[in-house]
Parts: sequence; structure tokens; C-alpha cells
Amino acid sequence: MRRGRFFVRMPAESMSKDDRKPNPSDSPAPIYRRIVLKLSGESFQGSQGFGIDAETVHSIAREVKEVSDLGIEMAIIVGGGNIFRGTRQKSLSIDRATGDYMGMLATVINGLALQDALEKQGVVTRLLSAIDMAQVAEPFIRRRAMRHLEKGRVVIFAAGTGNPYFSTDTAAALRAMEIKAHVILKATRVDGIYDADPEKVPDAKMFERVTYLEVIQKGLAVMDSTAISLCMDNRMPIIIFNMNRPGNIRRAVMGEKVGSTVTAE
Repeated sequence: MRRGRFFVRMPAESMSKDDRKPNPSDSPAPIYRRIVLKLSGESFQGSQGFGIDAETVHSIAREVKEVSDLGIEMAIIVGGGNIFRGTRQKSLSIDRATGDYMGMLATVINGLALQDALEKQGVVTRLLSAIDMAQVAEPFIRRRAMRHLEKGRVVIFAAGTGNPYFSTDTAAALRAMEIKAHVILKATRVDGIYDADPEKVPDAKMFERVTYLEVIQKGLAVMDSTAISLCMDNRMPIIIFNMNRPGNIRRAVMGEKVGSTVTAE
């Protein structure tokens, strides 16, 4: 039998203030416990305008780790527009369905890059693909995805829905319903939802709150109509925020006023 020292735990009142660990109940609790974060392919390219920028991806990974460390169950949907966007390749005379499949493969590349960056931050991550490619990613199985989340792993969903003619925005809405997420966070390059492109119209008006119907009726650039309709039917809130402002993901899950919110009312 191993013999060694024994320790006596001091009562809390006898400890110095500096020795006491902070009580988790003293800190504000996140208002969302399970989230879907939608990242566009463009968010991976940084200032270079195409492809994958290493520092940008690692910056995203640090933001994700900060939120994951709060105990938030995180699923991430990645786009592929920084590599290939099927709907913009008309000049190549590629069939729409073929172009969409090429775009799905681009999202897998981005997913692998983000997975690697997260693992370098010490975040346990799983990449799930809607297109079967067993050598590089797990197949998307709803119950498996939910189990990964319950175990505290960050889950990356790649290849959209696995079907052409459906955007990664629609994939984000669909996966959010399937895993019973509490909110969709869509990261953009601007501060929220505007009535015009703020990068082109300096006096564009920003909406702090807007309804699903207003988004559809006014043609606001939030998500495509299929994604918005799916969120409206299932009353899934959407928060649009600026990814370029450090800490915005954390602020959103903590309930701070960040960007624009889309709800039923």
C-alpha cells in the first residue's frame, strides 16, 4: 500500500480571499446552451480575397474555443464560396447541379482546415459530411451528431444538405432543427441586417430586430427564402453579427445586444 501525506481541507471562512476559487454561480450564465454557428466561405479568406488564410482560420478557432469553454454545445456550418461557388460559375458552362456538388466539396476543405485549427487550440472536434467520404469525415447521422455535442465536442457540418439547389444557409436551418439548437448565429462582415448594402450605401439603416415575414417581404439579405421559411415554421431565432469584432460570438450567447435578431415578433 502506498503511504503518503494526507491533507486537511480548510473551511472556506479560513481561506484567504485569493485562495478561494470563483463560484460558477457568481458569473452570468449563457442564455443559449446549444447553438449553430454559420460561417461563410468568405470568412476563411481574410484580406487575400480567395482561398484560406491561416491567421484568419486560427482567429476563428480562438473565438470558437472561448465559447466552447463556457460549456456551450456548438455546431458549425461552413460555406465554400472562398474556393468555389456553384451559382457564380456560369462562365464555365457547368451544370447547376454539378456546380453545387463542387461547392459542397469546397465546404469539406474549409471544414478540414477549421477542424485542424480547433484541434491545435485543444478543442475536440468532429467533422461530419452530408456526402459520404469515410477517409476524411464522419457521415452525418443526427443521433451521432447530438451525442458528440453532449460530450462537449465541437461539431462541424460540411457538404451542406448533400443536395444540389440548397444553400449552406438552408443547411444551417435544417441542421439547427435536427439537433434541437436554441439559436442560429450567422457571422457576416457587417454589424447586422441593413435595408441596403452598408458597404456600398453609407447611410443604410440597420435593424436591431426584424420578423421573418419582414425579411421575406422586404427582401433583406439575411438568408435565402428557403432557410428563412424553415426558421419561421419552427420559430428558430437568428442572430446576424459581425465576425470581425473579437468576442461577438461570446456576447451573443451571453445575451448581450449584438447585431440584429430575427424572430417571429
